[in-house]
Amino acid sequence: MLEGCKAGNRKMQEMLYRQTASGMLTVCMRYSRDRMEAEDVLQLGYIKVFQKINEFRGDGSFEGWIRRVMVNTAIENYRKNLRALRVVAYEEISEQPYTDFDFSRMGMQDLLGLIQQLADGYRIVFNMYVMEGYSHQEIAKTLGISEGTSKSQLFRARAILREEIIKMEGTNYATYAG
Repeated sequence: MLEGCKAGNRKMQEMLYRQTASGMLTVCMRYSRDRMEAEDVLQLGYIKVFQKINEFRGDGSFEGWIRRVMVNTAIENYRKNLRALRVVAYEEISEQPYTDFDFSRMGMQDLLGLIQQLADGYRIVFNMYVMEGYSHQEIAKTLGISEGTSKSQLFRARAILREEIIKMEGTNYATYAG
């Protein structure tokens, strides 16, 4: 199928799309405000996949490469539509205890819904750090912000998610790691 896609075979491209689109839509939805925006990002991402498919070198899985294209497309979409971020100074959060919560008790759709409700800056930094494993340095460079801003955005995103989970579940899932 990969070779067919590289050759521009529309049937193979459609097959690849059908096999991977639902999983990639989930990735796009984490970075988007709503399903419509996620679907737009998904379409743009697949256009890039098919335009750049010859750049896939085989280092790692093909699906992992597609996922990276989708994440990068979502980040580009965010930067293009960048709005003012509510920035909390890092100094304001450094003395507060680290809080985390147990995502495993929630359904994926519930968690996705909460993540989508986050302000753009919080949502993007949260996804890049927690879901994709970017460092604060990488996030700062990619988004054109400081590392402190990345850290504060992540802190606020986690705090907001924790508060919303508590509201949703009526139970405190927070654990304090020190």
